[in-house]
Amino acid sequence: MFKDYTQITQALSGQQYISTDEISTVMFLADKLEKPILTEGPAGVGKTELAKAWANANGRKLIRLQCYEGLDESKALYEWEYAKQMLYTQLLRDKLSEVLASANSLGEAADRLGREENVFFSQRFLLARPLLQAITSTEPVVLLIDEIDRADAEFEAFLLEILSDFQVSVPELGTITATHKPTVILTSNNTRELSEALKRRCLYLFIDYPSHDSELRIVKMRVPELSAKLAAQAVEVVQQLRQMDLKKNPSVSETIDWAKSLVMLNADGLDRQTLENTLTVLLKHESDVQKAKRALGAGGGGHPLSRRGGDERRDDPRGGGRRGWPN
Repeated sequence: MFKDYTQITQALSGQQYISTDEISTVMFLADKLEKPILTEGPAGVGKTELAKAWANANGRKLIRLQCYEGLDESKALYEWEYAKQMLYTQLLRDKLSEVLASANSLGEAADRLGREENVFFSQRFLLARPLLQAITSTEPVVLLIDEIDRADAEFEAFLLEILSDFQVSVPELGTITATHKPTVILTSNNTRELSEALKRRCLYLFIDYPSHDSELRIVKMRVPELSAKLAAQAVEVVQQLRQMDLKKNPSVSETIDWAKSLVMLNADGLDRQTLENTLTVLLKHESDVQKAKRALGAGGGGHPLSRRGGDERRDDPRGGGRRGWPN
């Protein structure tokens, strides 16, 4: 579908996802090689959004498996509905009696019953979970296995067969092989180390916090009603906050939420009061909020925030030495 990675960049942009050359290249190669993609990086940098944008750009259904501790096959692959199977057996008991009534021997009765076994062992009793839904889909889909690092190592090992052969074994039905290989995107927040076996089966992509210019483009695209000046100020504050020693850095989604909040408050600039009142949109730990407020208190002149204040002061990652908070 895509001739090169630049077309992927354009397609993702059409879904309001700002891609880098690296992201677009990996997506292009995964599409051509039919390989799963393992995306790692801090929470909230757009890993899940990439899967959603990719599905929309290709006009495919997105099937999502949210991982968590204790996730097992019955929740991820399928569940056999034994109660439903028993109900069918009870309802069809009279019909079965008619079928078997004229049998002259137990062997003949067993043969007749065997010819009807598809009634009782079929996909009508199979409750498909996300993994099986992706494999049995009649059209290509995007399978998002979200936060695989939250699942147990045993479940991770279970995934290896699926990612290698795109087939699963169902004891009641046999082996089911994918008609169309799904595009598989796994995400990880690096809460634990993933196995080499899993990584070997995937193309690897690390997504970090965006640069200043990229994040500004994201804010302008997602919150176009925010003035250009205020958007630049907001992004500068977020970029500076990420250089502080915080328990949790503000994510891109929180930057967007903050930009929307500033619009709702009819803010025309980032004065000190507006910043103090809205910091909790960006920061979700009280210690982080207090640290940012101390940086606020150290400010002077026309700066709503200051880079002065001991440990909070860091080098600007884009070069140029120390920077103050935006005017």
